[in-house]
Amino acid sequence: MNEKNSAKAGELSGKEAAPGDEADAVNAAEEAADRAEARAVSAPADQADEGADEAGPNSGGSEPTRGQADPADRADRADRADRADRADRADKTLAAVPPVSRQDSASPASEGASEPDDEHADAATDGSEADGSVAARDPRAEGAASSTPPSDEQPEQPEQREEREEREEQAGEEGKGQPEADAPKSPDAPEASAKPDPVRAPTPVRGPNADGDADPESAPAPAPDSARKPPAPSWAARRESDSERTSEFVALKPDLPRPTSPRPVTPTPVPSSSGEKPGGGSADSDRTRELAAPSRADNDRTMALSRPPAPAAASPATSSGAGDAAGPPPPLDLLAQLTNTPPKPETVGRTVARRVKIWGTLVALLAVVLVAVQALRPLPTPTLELTGKSSHTADGGALSLPWPTEGQAVVDIDGLGRMGSYGEMKPLPIGSVAKVMTAYLILRDHPLKAGDKGPSVPVDQKAEDDYTSGVAEKESVVEVKAGQQVSELEALQAVMLPSANNVARLLARWDASTEEAFIKKMNDTAKELGMTNTTYTDASGLIESTVSTAEDQVKLAKRAMTNPVFRQIAKLPSYQSTTTSGGSTVETARTQYNFNKLVPLNGVVGIKTGSTTKAGGNLVFAAETTVGGSKQLIIGAVFGQHKTPIIGTATAASKSLILAADKALRSETVVKKGEVVGQVDDGLGGTVPVVAAKDLTVPVWSGASVAIKLTDGGRALPHSANAGTEVGVLTVGSGSGDAKVPVTLQDDLSEPSFGAKLTRLG
Repeated sequence: MNEKNSAKAGELSGKEAAPGDEADAVNAAEEAADRAEARAVSAPADQADEGADEAGPNSGGSEPTRGQADPADRADRADRADRADRADRADKTLAAVPPVSRQDSASPASEGASEPDDEHADAATDGSEADGSVAARDPRAEGAASSTPPSDEQPEQPEQREEREEREEQAGEEGKGQPEADAPKSPDAPEASAKPDPVRAPTPVRGPNADGDADPESAPAPAPDSARKPPAPSWAARRESDSERTSEFVALKPDLPRPTSPRPVTPTPVPSSSGEKPGGGSADSDRTRELAAPSRADNDRTMALSRPPAPAAASPATSSGAGDAAGPPPPLDLLAQLTNTPPKPETVGRTVARRVKIWGTLVALLAVVLVAVQALRPLPTPTLELTGKSSHTADGGALSLPWPTEGQAVVDIDGLGRMGSYGEMKPLPIGSVAKVMTAYLILRDHPLKAGDKGPSVPVDQKAEDDYTSGVAEKESVVEVKAGQQVSELEALQAVMLPSANNVARLLARWDASTEEAFIKKMNDTAKELGMTNTTYTDASGLIESTVSTAEDQVKLAKRAMTNPVFRQIAKLPSYQSTTTSGGSTVETARTQYNFNKLVPLNGVVGIKTGSTTKAGGNLVFAAETTVGGSKQLIIGAVFGQHKTPIIGTATAASKSLILAADKALRSETVVKKGEVVGQVDDGLGGTVPVVAAKDLTVPVWSGASVAIKLTDGGRALPHSANAGTEVGVLTVGSGSGDAKVPVTLQDDLSEPSFGAKLTRLG
């Protein structure tokens, strides 16, 4: 009855584990329970008979054992049980096969504690096979294996493994110590040493002729994980509908912890009483051992099943044809999905309208930015442009001047242009004319103010020696003695008027430490001034290798005459020396005279004479004259006059050219008052004419051509101004001889219009 109840309990567990095989499991369990009950009734008698046979003549006792039966009856019952087992295995399918524990598969000792003799082994084998068949079909083991979800299985921990091995060792020691005769097995009772394990391999079904002493190593290997997993319930394979896809399974009871395996039950040997045969058991040991059914509290509970994940549904394509893998849908499609309104189909008209809106907005925004930038940009600076004639040519033919018969000659009107020239401009020795460059450099590097004498220059022994040797060689020198102090102004006067060679070399050493360094400065400056045919080899010009042309020296004279101190020195007829002894000779006289005898006659204001035997007589001159209310400067040069007296010949030729030039100059109106000469340009296309505020009168000579320039006069032009406002200067010529008149606006000057500001490109 206990086995029947256990079968029914296994039936319930089998229903819970495998709903799909419910009918087969119930039928198989009922039939197995009936056969097990029948065998249980006959088991004591069979066991008693087997005990009697085993006792036989070797038992040493005469009393029959309780429960023994006739050998023929025992054989008949065993034969019927074997036939029933074979028929049952052939006709029925097991509902579930309990797995074999790792202990049972690994330890052959679990099959029995000792090896019986051949006859007893055959009987035990028959009984264990029949019992194993029942146990294999026991629904309780089937339910216990299938009701536990695979996901709840946990790997064996190290502590559990050590405890199991310790129990196995104890069971093995107890089995070895028990006599073979005291360990009979009930044919229908399960092995006491077997340890239940939730993961077991299927127990092989052996036939009636199976060998009871089979080698444990030949036991079948554990089944793979896929074989141990219970079949999936039918509800897990069913595809969920769209309405059920959002539902979620909630267990009524939480997952319960897996029940721990019971400790192995080791059969306790019962000692033989005084009246019993050896090898015979007591009444309790002859009884059929019953396997307790699992507690309903642990196994009959509804287990929470983990719902398998539903297969992912294919994502529907968006209306635009782009899936989720391609990223979020376009804004219009997303808006349509949110409002359940599909986007309107694309047409050429809608596409054009959308593009017009987008690009129209961008163009409008760009236009606004452009207008703001153009309107706020700073206005360009107005400029003054000359629109009238840029030059003026005086009436009359070419001017004829009294040129010398030899050498070179040039006459210029400072700021107006060249009046004429004579001879080939090739380098010639220039003598003391080279001292013009020496005085110019001293004043440039050591400038003096008007009325200031400047620093003192100490006289060295070289200057005194040069004086002594110069007197002997009839050079132009001035008496100096070593240790004297001479002012810069007096030294320059000695160089420019009496043309003292020794003082010129003294100034060169004072300025540049050595004469060679000073000579280099002279040549560098000549290049800066455009004196392309000039070479200096000494500071005084005595050496004949110092050469130049009348044209180059006129360039230098124009630059030097711009220095007020130089101009003041050059027009002096004489000066008082502080270094001379006051003797009767030219070199020692207190009063030193200018060798240029034209000063101060006929407006001559300089500048320098020079003569040597090879160079002849040379003179660079400058004369002032007034023409039409403006003062003009006539600058010229006469070189290479060898007619004696050479310096007198050069002086005479120079005087003639000065007088002729003064006579040829006349005043002429180049621009009349109110005449439009230019315009003011505001930089954005707007212009306002400008006119001369006065008549522009310019000194000219016959056939002269003068340049006309319009400038702002150094002042910034306004963006707006009234008519008549002075905005510039009209100039003819340059330097000291130029002529200037102011220019004014003919009309009002206004700022550029808004349209002009917007359309400006620059």
